[in-house]
Amino acid sequence: MAKDIWIGDVQNGDYDGQEVELKGWIKRTRGSNKIRFVVLRDSTGTIQCVAKRDVVGDDAFEAIASALIESSLIVRGTVNVDERSEGGHELVVSGIEIVGPVDPERPFPITESAMKAADGGETEFLLDNRHLYLRTSRMTTMLKMRSSVFGAIHSYFRDLDFVEYQAPNFVAGAVEGGSTLFEVPYFGRKAYLTQSWQLYAEAAMPALERLYTIAPSFRAEKSRTRRHLTEFWHAEMEIAWASNDEVMNHGEGVVRHIASTLLDERREELQSLGRDLELIGRYADSPFPRMRYDEAIEILQGKGVDVEWGQDLDYSKEKILTQDFEVPHFLTHYPKVAKPFYHRVDPEDDKYVLCHDLLAPEGYGEIIGGGERTWSEQEILARLEEEGTPKEAYQFYIDTRSYGGVPHGGFGLGVDRVCSWLGGADHIREVIPFPRDSRRVTP
Repeated sequence: MAKDIWIGDVQNGDYDGQEVELKGWIKRTRGSNKIRFVVLRDSTGTIQCVAKRDVVGDDAFEAIASALIESSLIVRGTVNVDERSEGGHELVVSGIEIVGPVDPERPFPITESAMKAADGGETEFLLDNRHLYLRTSRMTTMLKMRSSVFGAIHSYFRDLDFVEYQAPNFVAGAVEGGSTLFEVPYFGRKAYLTQSWQLYAEAAMPALERLYTIAPSFRAEKSRTRRHLTEFWHAEMEIAWASNDEVMNHGEGVVRHIASTLLDERREELQSLGRDLELIGRYADSPFPRMRYDEAIEILQGKGVDVEWGQDLDYSKEKILTQDFEVPHFLTHYPKVAKPFYHRVDPEDDKYVLCHDLLAPEGYGEIIGGGERTWSEQEILARLEEEGTPKEAYQFYIDTRSYGGVPHGGFGLGVDRVCSWLGGADHIREVIPFPRDSRRVTP
């Protein structure tokens, strides 16, 4: 029962005047006792199907007349060019088969009125029915864009001979901070869900030198902002013999490649979401400026923001800082007191570390965090002691410095945040199939 013809191919004019068989689901339906207009959808598009009683027969006509939204169908007919129809084509129906009917006692709940009533496209009702909401045109569009974003990340790194490498999701220690760890029971011991692939990537760095992953990460953050999830997709890379500047070059490269790929593969989807293609083109083509942390603090204080030197910048401050940005900006050289032990201290000024965040414009904020790693055994031990961090859980990490350590660096990119930014989403929940946050773990 393979599907041979797609609605998108019909709408492209590949089957004008031909008899075809289409398989899909009812998106809309209307009509009279003699004629029915059914908008059929599949994953590639929609087409209006015109069914007349005197052509298809009474039984088939009654079946289609009573079929509800989201019933699945096999429709046979002739493709007719009709500029009045959406997409410029319609199907003159000769036969219909109802494959999966919808129970009239439980009609499809995701209606146009339910979506219009939603605040920013999301309500608890729509989230409770996420398994059905996925079928809506906006969600379908977001998922197609998401697929292209993942593909672009893979192609960027593979074209540069990076090796894809996986790390465990059960770990013994923190990367970003103990307060955001999910603790799980592990055969009588404590384990945690990983916050990042980084520490295990650094173990493989002397073997592979250039490596990357796309994998889920977990943060037990109770933040209820439009850009936070407790389970999110992380694209991370690690590279040997690299400086902070060289790592930033790759961060800029992959983000620009993502934007370029979306323009190539998802132009129509971007337009349907109301995105300015020239703006996406600017993200694909323009260099990303670099700004030191101290300059950012001066800008924020000049705008009347209550922020002190040494503080990490939260989303509210990033939003103000980026409001005048036309392209993403790198923010570099954070104070040592604001960053974890694995960031390398700047040899020219030990108050700072050689790190960076990439901040997206349009109010989206941080999408990348990275930098050079503390790479010598003496320095890593000193940093752990400074922070009062027990070294036992990190002994394997220290060993990577004890046996031929070299300068290296890497970054982590929030894939969902990039999808949200480039798709113009109001909330990060819009770009992931089944979002997980501090309040939701179902469906």
